[in-house]
Amino acid sequence: MSNEVLDNSNISKHLGKTSQYKNTYDASLLVAEPRQSNRTYLGIDTWNAYECSFLLNNGCPVTGVVKLNYDASSEFIVESKSIKLYLNSFNMQNMGGKYKEAIVKFANTVSDDLSKLLHTYVRVGFIPGNICDIVDVDAHDIYHKDSFETLENSISEEELYSTKFEVYKETPALLDSVNNAYMDVARPLYFHSGLLKSNCRVTSQPDWGDVYIYMNSNYDVDKIALLKYIVSFRDECHFHEEICECIYKRLHDKFNPDELFIMCLYARRGGIDINPIRASNKELLHKMSANLLFVNSPHVKTSKQ
Repeated sequence: MSNEVLDNSNISKHLGKTSQYKNTYDASLLVAEPRQSNRTYLGIDTWNAYECSFLLNNGCPVTGVVKLNYDASSEFIVESKSIKLYLNSFNMQNMGGKYKEAIVKFANTVSDDLSKLLHTYVRVGFIPGNICDIVDVDAHDIYHKDSFETLENSISEEELYSTKFEVYKETPALLDSVNNAYMDVARPLYFHSGLLKSNCRVTSQPDWGDVYIYMNSNYDVDKIALLKYIVSFRDECHFHEEICECIYKRLHDKFNPDELFIMCLYARRGGIDINPIRASNKELLHKMSANLLFVNSPHVKTSKQ
């Protein structure tokens, strides 16, 4: 069937137009489209959404993958750009005080909204994305999945829930918010966080990433302070490379490490992902990211990417 005879008046609400990316809940962004008669068949439609996040009541982000499915025999399908805008509208929305209740509320809200829109029951699951699951790394590299400590997993839930995350603009002073004790002997520190989010400098479209930090430093870095600093990029509008350079400079200025390595693995957009890396010397760069440097070798990233 040619485009000339199709009625696109409904789905063109978002498609082909410049969109405002809202970051607080708005179900009106969703668009339902009637199925074509030749597409109505028995089965299931399954969607995986990799750009999903919301806040706990204390402002701490939760990120993950949303999986949803509904009967292919339903009268309507959901228009893809509308559900992308809809899911992004949760980015700065408080959904609960603790992980479990916030995830349940999020999943139930999405299920209710889509079920009403499509006139069929939509099953929704949320798979938390706070697991460092990098694989296929040369065993001789310093960079290894078991080396990096995931900040949001290493902090106790009691301490995490009692911490206020209120700053969403890059603020280096957050690194000074607690005492980062100085030690006589430098030691290697490996940190990872899946809570890196910034926005495109031009379109304000959300960019999702994981940040990996290696420092050989005399400072015993406070994990809460470091996590709050990473979260402070959540409302910043910069290119991926600028985000990586900013993190590198702030940590270098604050902790004066003998060695410093920052890697930001961003999620794909339009089939392309950008993975900026900054290191204090070339030897460290090659040791920590050899599999990224070989152009004929694929790189396996985290599940949400």
